[in-house]
Amino acid sequence: MNAGALNAGDAALQRSFPSVMVPRREPVAPMLAAGERLLIGENGVFIEINLPWLSVVRRIAHYTVPTAIPYGRVVESTVLRCGAVPPELIGNFVSMARAEYPLETGAWIVWNVETGQFRLAPVNLLVQGTGSLKYERPELDSGELCVIDCHSHGAHPAFFSSTDNEDDRHETKFAFVVGNCAAAMPSMAMRLCAKGIFEDVERVPNSWYAAARQKEVA
Repeated sequence: MNAGALNAGDAALQRSFPSVMVPRREPVAPMLAAGERLLIGENGVFIEINLPWLSVVRRIAHYTVPTAIPYGRVVESTVLRCGAVPPELIGNFVSMARAEYPLETGAWIVWNVETGQFRLAPVNLLVQGTGSLKYERPELDSGELCVIDCHSHGAHPAFFSSTDNEDDRHETKFAFVVGNCAAAMPSMAMRLCAKGIFEDVERVPNSWYAAARQKEVA
């Protein structure tokens, strides 16, 4: 081994999760494949996640001393490449949740990168209770990726628990919870999960509530 050369394990890790010094006078080179990298800018350290259905840039660290950093600024961004999720799929999941009430249930909303189509994919339930749920991921078709991980809370309100936080901290996805499943209008909560970053969606789309109500009446 040459002096200063990385061992094979560290070299592989750095190739899979590289760090990029952001230039000051030109845009940073785009990621050419799905993956993650760190962007080192004058305004902090950012994680960039590049997936076929989503691109996310978020700051994960600030500098604690006023050292002059000779790099460019990084701007946080979110690009939903798959487009809007059809509200009827939310309505379909709410119907599933009502059918299983008071037990919890789950499903994924997946997007096919080849066809551009969404579908609801029920999970394989392992443990199903009124306050807990364990499941195996559904089998996906070629080109399908998870966009929204859905689960219900039966009679309880929609919220994200400490168990949800632990389950979601390594994932990049949207997480969606429907609660008060026997009500004419259930409660809903949604957040973006991006490798340990949790961002609540302040306002679930009105069309999702409308789809839930329509499914209940039907």
